[in-house]
Amino acid sequence: MSQGVQVEVWGDYALFTRPELKVERVSYDVMTPSAARGIMDAIYWHPGLVWHVDRIHVLSPIAFTSIRRNEVKDKISAATVQSAMTGGSKPQAIITGKSIQQRASLVLTNVRYVIDCHFTMTPAANPTDNEGKFIDIARRRLARGQCFHQPCFGCREFPAHFRAWPGGPVPAIDQSRPLGLMLYDMDYTDRGNIQPMFFMAELTNGVLEVAGKEVLR
Repeated sequence: MSQGVQVEVWGDYALFTRPELKVERVSYDVMTPSAARGIMDAIYWHPGLVWHVDRIHVLSPIAFTSIRRNEVKDKISAATVQSAMTGGSKPQAIITGKSIQQRASLVLTNVRYVIDCHFTMTPAANPTDNEGKFIDIARRRLARGQCFHQPCFGCREFPAHFRAWPGGPVPAIDQSRPLGLMLYDMDYTDRGNIQPMFFMAELTNGVLEVAGKEVLR
């Protein structure tokens, strides 16, 4: 295992959608490991490394609020895009006035977490790459607030602010309870058949342990 980093993230709203309730969206109680990995990729992505989330500390009380948002119910099909690539003239636009729908969402509010994570190197790393180089770059980017794109809490309209955790004990909330079956990540081994992976999540003294959990496919 390479050296790890601790990253504090916070924001006004978050929506980590439960896959069984994706029409009228309902968030998980706590940020999922895949969302945490997405935040780390937004801060520092490189083909020569992959981030692994070890645990997530919950710093703010878990609170929900209900909102209504305008969403587009249609999407451009892959066949339409392929047709355009071969010279087809089929329109690729979505007319939002005809396709818009108002949907309710149950979202988390005033969220704050500390992500414990580390990375491992991949075969795509260059011969000059090494763990020390990668961890130094990641720490510099965190110190400067740099990112490839704005990290978000599940949806792009819910931006995530971030900084390196300054060190010392993490003041997680005093709460323990089972969270049930939670999305762990997506299995991209077969790009033609991407599969979700789940695990039995449990909050223990405000900490969601991820490392070492059995993954269910």
